[in-house]
Amino acid sequence: MTTKNIPFLFLSFFIVSCNGQIKNYESITALAFSAKIKQTTNPQLIDVRSPEEFAGQHIDNATNIDWNGENFVKKVSVYDKSKPVLVYCMSGGRSKQAAEKMKELGFKTVYELQGGIMKWNAAGLSIPSDKIIGMCSQEYAELLNTDKKVLIDFYASWCAPCKKMTPYLLKMEKEMAETVTIIRLNADENKTLLKELKIDELPTLFLYKNKKIIWENSGYISEEDLKKQLQ
Repeated sequence: MTTKNIPFLFLSFFIVSCNGQIKNYESITALAFSAKIKQTTNPQLIDVRSPEEFAGQHIDNATNIDWNGENFVKKVSVYDKSKPVLVYCMSGGRSKQAAEKMKELGFKTVYELQGGIMKWNAAGLSIPSDKIIGMCSQEYAELLNTDKKVLIDFYASWCAPCKKMTPYLLKMEKEMAETVTIIRLNADENKTLLKELKIDELPTLFLYKNKKIIWENSGYISEEDLKKQLQ
């Protein structure tokens, strides 16, 4: 073995997160996650969202164990730690925490769905449905019937960056009312729009002018940077 191969071998054993910490579970794409489920006999598939989220949509044959509920550790400890376990949530925040906890508990192999159900749906892996959940495209279009700029903010109550942005978005909604209409839409209540607009991350912001998107952003953005876009 040559020395030039050593760095590659090291990276193949450990996944290093952006903050420098080594993650001892494997975060994989939606397509890879789907393949793991199909390749595994009686897969240990765990949905760590709330019961309400689970009832709204979940991956077939998944079991719901709420990460934020009571007795998470006790409930997951009944699973076979020698066999692979697959875990997911809505966008990846809770499932990453759950995956780390399960590795601490002694689970040998843990696969976490990168980007959660949002990436799963964006990859076309959800069961097709004609049912409209929340606002339809026509109602959405009516929100843009104004001479002012329109900022649409898709958020969720469980989304940490969304919570961080909420105070200044509400403040800006009042301060900039004469020039910009700011509308916040709960992603969990408007799943049809998420699919149609191909939203796979929260928060997602769309800025419209004359009914056309002139700017968009996925993920956290500071108050200062957002104001620059709205001026």
